[in-house]
Amino acid sequence: MLISGAKNAALPELCAALLTADPVVLSNVPRLQDVATMLKLIRNMGVTAVRAEDDSVHIDASKLSSPEAPYELVKTMRASVLALGPLLARFGEATVSLPGGCAIGSRPVDQHIKGLQAMGAEISVEHGYIHARLPQGQTRLHGARIHTDMVTVTGTENFLMAAVLADGETILENAAQEPEIPDLAEMLIAMGAQITGHGTSKIRIQGVPTLHGVDHRVVADRIEAGTFLCAVAATGGDVLLKQARADHLEAVIEKLKAAGVEVAAVEGGIRIRAQGPARVHLKAQSFRTTEYPGFPTDMQAQFMALNCMAKGASKVTETIFENRYMHVNELVRLGAQIQIDGKVALIEGGCHFSGAHVMATDLRASASLVIAGLVAEGETVVDRIYHLDRGYDRMEAKLAGIGAKIDRLKVAAA
Repeated sequence: MLISGAKNAALPELCAALLTADPVVLSNVPRLQDVATMLKLIRNMGVTAVRAEDDSVHIDASKLSSPEAPYELVKTMRASVLALGPLLARFGEATVSLPGGCAIGSRPVDQHIKGLQAMGAEISVEHGYIHARLPQGQTRLHGARIHTDMVTVTGTENFLMAAVLADGETILENAAQEPEIPDLAEMLIAMGAQITGHGTSKIRIQGVPTLHGVDHRVVADRIEAGTFLCAVAATGGDVLLKQARADHLEAVIEKLKAAGVEVAAVEGGIRIRAQGPARVHLKAQSFRTTEYPGFPTDMQAQFMALNCMAKGASKVTETIFENRYMHVNELVRLGAQIQIDGKVALIEGGCHFSGAHVMATDLRASASLVIAGLVAEGETVVDRIYHLDRGYDRMEAKLAGIGAKIDRLKVAAA
């Protein structure tokens, strides 16, 4: 099974292409709804963006004309805020709608605003839009020391993209360390940026006058890889996940090994061998979500589904988003035994999932329901899979390719 490029790397890297008037080519770009929305967004700004059959995207922002991200284009995607930093750095002004996306809790943009203000931007929030501009007579942002009140991935990415064209040095403290950030930094460095410390909590950026074009390959999606690891662990099997990076999934792999699954980094990807079914061969694992390199919140729902099947009781503590247990009620409909107490989910393992009609409530919740459906007795129908399409590139085709009985249903309009 081939793992696609990472959504959470492709989205900021599409925005990074706005920083230069030279052509940019991104390869290994996943075919996702969020990516399609971002392409539509930058095209609306006057950018030429052409997707090729080989999953590359060719971008020419030389005629960037409208530094605006309107609500009708970004209402379904929180990553739209990533356009703010590049537009401000390149154009000197930006108007970006407050973003939408999965309803999994508060992800405030105030950290973005404070950081860009520290770099000299004048920012106001009115009528649902962020309006940012350089002060009169100023042509560039200036370097600053930015310490965010919380670890923010998109904030770190926004500051990176804004700082590469700023005057002087910018230091990002309490920076996010997710693998998608070093991937973005490497793209920017290849474009001529001066960045050190990416992948750590302290990043230094020395601004340069201009950036040039680049050919860059998007890093493999660690969350897609982790999701398929959980799927194979649940059902049993011997699968090679091509292009997957074990070094980006250490916390998840550690828990899978403790559960009784054989997982190894091999040349070209990750190999997983699981006897299956999980309720017979695996032991449930407690975990706590936290910032990278800890256990990722984006893998919580998928691993919870696995814990429902595995032997024994487990405890899951969600520390990142306050509404990220919306999948629990749907898993219970399938037969899971889960009790929620604030941030803690208590799970009694060994359940026999029974197929039912369930509803996806967000991106990763939908993946957990697919995993449960793979082992459930009878047929499971997952509704509202547009959530799934925001972050998984043709999931049903990939699962069918390794033996799953799964189809995408076409529902007639009412």
